[in-house]
Amino acid sequence: MSVVDKKLQDLGIVLPTPAAPVANYVPFVRTGNLVIISGQLCLGADGKIADAHKGKLGAEVSPENGQAAARLCAINLLAQLQAAIGDLDKVVRCVRLGGFINATPTFAALAPVMNGASDLMVEVLGDKGRHARSTVGVAELPLDVCVEVEAMFEVQ
Repeated sequence: MSVVDKKLQDLGIVLPTPAAPVANYVPFVRTGNLVIISGQLCLGADGKIADAHKGKLGAEVSPENGQAAARLCAINLLAQLQAAIGDLDKVVRCVRLGGFINATPTFAALAPVMNGASDLMVEVLGDKGRHARSTVGVAELPLDVCVEVEAMFEVQ
């Protein structure tokens, strides 16, 4: 068992089957030693979006549920990454995460919501999971999800 697979197992995380694109794009692109992963939604293990993860932060969605949704996005990013490279032990580092938070105009606590994804990367990958990051509040996201996260990884 790989080191990362063991860590996922210890955390009780089973990577889901990667979600298929729903429009004219690919789920990831590998160029050289970089893998860029398209934005992932907060789909649960069943491939569905929980009601608690639909709507806007600052309105229907609590900060805690937003953070949990960001964590699910990160799990889905790792599932796509595994599909791209086969073995997550080939990760050199998580270079960047980009987070999109479906929020009301007055909701300013975007960073703690995005920590759900950032913290998971560090939990799973250790220091290789430390990354640059952007977090942006947006007016709407596909399927009315509260969070979407994209990523870039350096791999062997």
